[in-house]
Amino acid sequence: MTALREMTLGQILDETIEKHPDQEAVVYVDRGFRLTYREFGELVDTIAKGLMGLGVQKGEKVAVWANNVPYWVALQFATAKIGAIMLTVNTHYQSHELKYLLEHSETENLFIIGEYRNHDYLQTVYDLVPELRIQERGQLKTNKFPKLKRVFYLGHEKHRGLYSIPELQAMSSMVTHEDYAARQAELTPHDVVNMQYTSGTTGFPKGVQLTHYNIGNNGYWIGQNQAFQAGDRLCLTVPLFHCFGCVLGVLACINHGVTMVIKEDFVPLEVMHAIDVENCTAVYGVPTMYIAMLDHPMFDKFDFSSLRTGIMAGSPCPVEVMKKVMDKMNMKEITICYGLTESSPVMSQTKIGDTIEHMTETVGTAMPEVEIKITDPETGEECPPHVQGEVCCRGYNVMKGYYNNDKATEEAIDAEGWLHSGDLGELDEDGYLSITGRLKDMIIRGGENIYPREIEEFLYSMDGILDVQVAGVPSQKFGEQVGAFILLKDGAELEPEDVVDYCRGKIAHYKTPRYVTFMTEYPMTASGKIQKYKLRDYAHELWPDA
Repeated sequence: MTALREMTLGQILDETIEKHPDQEAVVYVDRGFRLTYREFGELVDTIAKGLMGLGVQKGEKVAVWANNVPYWVALQFATAKIGAIMLTVNTHYQSHELKYLLEHSETENLFIIGEYRNHDYLQTVYDLVPELRIQERGQLKTNKFPKLKRVFYLGHEKHRGLYSIPELQAMSSMVTHEDYAARQAELTPHDVVNMQYTSGTTGFPKGVQLTHYNIGNNGYWIGQNQAFQAGDRLCLTVPLFHCFGCVLGVLACINHGVTMVIKEDFVPLEVMHAIDVENCTAVYGVPTMYIAMLDHPMFDKFDFSSLRTGIMAGSPCPVEVMKKVMDKMNMKEITICYGLTESSPVMSQTKIGDTIEHMTETVGTAMPEVEIKITDPETGEECPPHVQGEVCCRGYNVMKGYYNNDKATEEAIDAEGWLHSGDLGELDEDGYLSITGRLKDMIIRGGENIYPREIEEFLYSMDGILDVQVAGVPSQKFGEQVGAFILLKDGAELEPEDVVDYCRGKIAHYKTPRYVTFMTEYPMTASGKIQKYKLRDYAHELWPDA
């Protein structure tokens, strides 16, 4: 067995700075923003001291609601160095979801950007916390969010009631080097450092608590499996708020001294340009991202000869797409990953040299220091090779638990430490894992987990709806789309567009039903349980070209 690293994220960063001080750490091509590891470390320390200067304590949550803007990654390590817990917020969230997250997580600090994809984040926060406009900064008191103390703008502009990045950096002068070092000395690798809200396997979104030990080690082995080393350059196009970005991306790079060429959003032309001009050796994405580049009319104008490896994850990859990625994009050593937020997130990964069948029909083998088994959902007994059951894993990567939800934690992690994924799969004789389906009703749309109950509860509040069932509709582009199957109250008249309009601006667009149909009854079992799998079958009949 291999040794695991008993280090905090701050210690991992400091080790890399010592080894590779002049290696570029962070690059934003279109902004001319470049920092070496030494410069990146200095920025991290300034922001960390600034947070301490404003009174941020060990164990406080720091929520970040932003796309991949500069300072995002620095904030990830600044919070880690002072023992705060970074809470990553989905950029597609609307007011209803942000309100739930701030309330449930008891967040003390919130960082935001101005707007994103026509959504005014500033206005949303002012609407939720109107006290920001009238109360003195640092003295925030709001009845709706009694724990919330500070709101920050993740940029240089000034906004009423918010601290800007320059103001935060200026506060660093309030903290001595000795106090900063003393704070870091209080930390252990088993402290919670990251919290991500996920639908998980059941219920409303829950706060997954991940430690330095969880994600620091996971990042190390993800990088090892790609043969990352200093000098490699990763074009990071996936969202940082997601584990794909902040663990598979950032922590794989920081562990190995790799340069992060970060894109604020996935725009195929811009990503191809960045790969070309920065001589990137790796790029990450879900299959649809690779397809968008391969099918782009300008694809042949760019040089991909520097590429070697990367990760494709989120949904299965068609064989022909994988062949094109390996041949036309020169990614002969691309890898496939599988996991869930609760497993930090990667539990299995293909290895360099695996066959194309392994890369398209499986999700690889267990990560070092991680065990995977398949269990019979009825009996709990371990299944032999090639027999379908629930995918379970055990190891350093299993989350600390759900925030303030012991019951859900006990349901997810059994007495022997096995995390139950809710996914169905099977192992072959060589330990390669194939994902075959799901035990639960969760919808996965383009890599985003969507729990139907959350959308159902929201739609129950709409006038005219008697009952609603939400299920996944098979989609060629996204794997699944959200379908709403609605029973109307007597006399009520609604059109599908009315349902979509009701959701707009209140819940994330990816949760908004793409397909809506009105029914007179639901398919039921003899005991009266709604058969959602029949709704999915019915959806396939209704929308065969989804």
